[in-house]
Amino acid sequence: MSTDVNSPGHRAITFDELVVAYGEAIRGPVDAGADLLLFETITDTLNTKAGIFAAQKLFHERRIDVPVMISGTITDLSGRTLSGQTPTAFWYSVRHANPLTIGLNCALGANAMRAHLGELSDVADTFICAYPNAGLPNAFGQYDETPEFMAEQIEGFAASGYVNIVGGCCGSTPDHIRAIAQAVSKHKPRVVPEADKLLRLSGLEPFTLTSDIPFVNVGERTNVTGSARFRKLITAGDYTAALDVARDQVANGAQVIDINMDEGLIDSKQVMIEFLNLLAAEPDIAKVPLMIDSSKWEVIEAGLKCVQGKAPVNSISMKEGEEQFLHHARTVRAYGAAVVVMAFDEQGRADTLERKVEICSRAYKLLTEEVGFPPEDIVFDPNVFAVATGIEEHNGYGVAFLEATKIITDTLPHVHISGGISNLSFSFRGNEPVREAMHAVFLYYAIQNGMDMGIVNAGQLAVYESIDKELRDACEDVILNRREDGTDRLLALAERYRGSAGKEVAAKDLSWREKSVEDRIAHAPVNGITEYIDADTEEARQKLPRPLHVIEGPLMAGMSIVGDLFGSGKMFLPQVVKSARVMKQAVALLLPYMEAEKNADGNATGRQSAGKVLMATVKGDVHDIGKNIVGVVLSCNNYEIIDLGVMVPTAKILQTARDENVDIIGLSGLITPSARRDGACGRRNGARRLRHSPADRRGNDQPRPHGRQNSPALRTRPEPSMSTTPAAPWVWWAICCRRTPR
Repeated sequence: MSTDVNSPGHRAITFDELVVAYGEAIRGPVDAGADLLLFETITDTLNTKAGIFAAQKLFHERRIDVPVMISGTITDLSGRTLSGQTPTAFWYSVRHANPLTIGLNCALGANAMRAHLGELSDVADTFICAYPNAGLPNAFGQYDETPEFMAEQIEGFAASGYVNIVGGCCGSTPDHIRAIAQAVSKHKPRVVPEADKLLRLSGLEPFTLTSDIPFVNVGERTNVTGSARFRKLITAGDYTAALDVARDQVANGAQVIDINMDEGLIDSKQVMIEFLNLLAAEPDIAKVPLMIDSSKWEVIEAGLKCVQGKAPVNSISMKEGEEQFLHHARTVRAYGAAVVVMAFDEQGRADTLERKVEICSRAYKLLTEEVGFPPEDIVFDPNVFAVATGIEEHNGYGVAFLEATKIITDTLPHVHISGGISNLSFSFRGNEPVREAMHAVFLYYAIQNGMDMGIVNAGQLAVYESIDKELRDACEDVILNRREDGTDRLLALAERYRGSAGKEVAAKDLSWREKSVEDRIAHAPVNGITEYIDADTEEARQKLPRPLHVIEGPLMAGMSIVGDLFGSGKMFLPQVVKSARVMKQAVALLLPYMEAEKNADGNATGRQSAGKVLMATVKGDVHDIGKNIVGVVLSCNNYEIIDLGVMVPTAKILQTARDENVDIIGLSGLITPSARRDGACGRRNGARRLRHSPADRRGNDQPRPHGRQNSPALRTRPEPSMSTTPAAPWVWWAICCRRTPR
């Protein structure tokens, strides 16, 4: 972290200097016969990664293996480390150390540690260690928690099955330790869970690629080879504007952003360091994982020394032989990163189906058997090459990628497939409408065959269903190589979309404006069109009996289509984000009218509230459009709404429910982050634990199936407790479940 408030990119020490310092600190206790090494009170994960790197280097040199314990510190009630990471993101960052324990110490005391410890307990497939302070120090620097009080708090950890090792930090005495030992002796230690083989990345926040996520959008705009604007900004040294480019990608739905500085006119290594250091101080960008991308190994390694999260590296390959490939893979693993492997070998690039499968299979064997690389951390890029170039042998490039993707994911368990999507349409540079159509069509078929990541412009993805049918068919003819004259037909059609004519055809097709206002409003969210939504919403408000009917009718009809398209792989997250913005804009216009109607109705009839509803988006998720719409609808039906917002911890939800004596608790959250037991939907908070059905869960040794079928919706509802007092509310768990194909 920067030590200069006026210079966020400043660093008082480098990763390499820390490795040397940690190496000295580690050699001493190891030489003295230490049984364990403990990295504790961690406030900055990147520092700890340097320590892990130094420890593993020493272990390798001496051919020894000393168990390592890792203990972080949550510095305030935000639930993050000082450098901004959540507990899960912290664990993903250091998991490569295979520590004996992961846990928390120091800081706020046992009571405030509980929720964060529960989060670690859910995600860590190793032992959990906790030793909090005896509360916070008083005005005289003394700690007031008695041994009995502290022991009672820590006993709660053990009773919940959170911990394996416990103790005390600041303020604890032998009496505290004695009381803690007696308290926890009544309980069994935590059972270490078996982690599914899933790709787990992190920035300040965690990202897990599960079957609930059909496709990961890797933003390409912070790549100097993928964006002319970004290249100009970086070359000019305008890092402030360059950071805005990164910020826009995240806002537009990129779940990972690709950072590439391979430009001949700049010092790529130094610029990579400077940009990543500045980006680390921007939490709205740094929350997502960063893909370190370069064709130069020294630039990749420099980038890995600047990111505290678990980053994917793009890329390594066998083009310089197996020895260099293995060296790079081991080094990437030592930094705790995932890896993108390009389908290149000593003979060159893989352009045919056979070569793609052969190279990826060979690399998989080397990575898993020689390096010990987790297969779920391996991403293969079988090379997306340009089609419709006029060269006959290029006509099969699209099909070769699609077929290779299916074979690779069927035969190499747990791996992932990525690619640079813009390469496909290289022949149509300058014709953005055609390029966008080609990308959407290609992704539709590639995802069906197992592609689950891709480097794309998150803000410019066409909706498959909305592409002009003639253009879509022509793109499919080329990509699927269905016609010998496919290239000529697409080239001829493309002229209609070039330049101003392209804008007129692609962007100014206003035939939908001739439909009824209900159809126009339903059309807008599907296509992410905000230009007319205010006027159309006002027209519908005046036409329909109540403002609420605009939401319950045409707006929800449009969002229903969005859900179906997303579930069938014809729409991607960035487009869904745009749809939500349209919906939000329309609802904002209607709100004052609905509020006025509700007030007038209440004054006229003297009706009492139909009930009090507490709503929140659970900790781990920031999605709120669905929650907000439900809140509006309930409010218009005379319910009193208490909305706690997003990223709300369980303790706050439950305490507010008690304080306000609510009738219903409605919680919003995506399945993946919400199903943890620390989340508001976890079994330890009163509801059944959410689980996929056996048909949805893939064994660790089974290749991923590619049939695109909708998984059953996951529902849970707590059983009423016989001990519930009459004043206690029933609890309703409202989970936003996505029917996603796999």
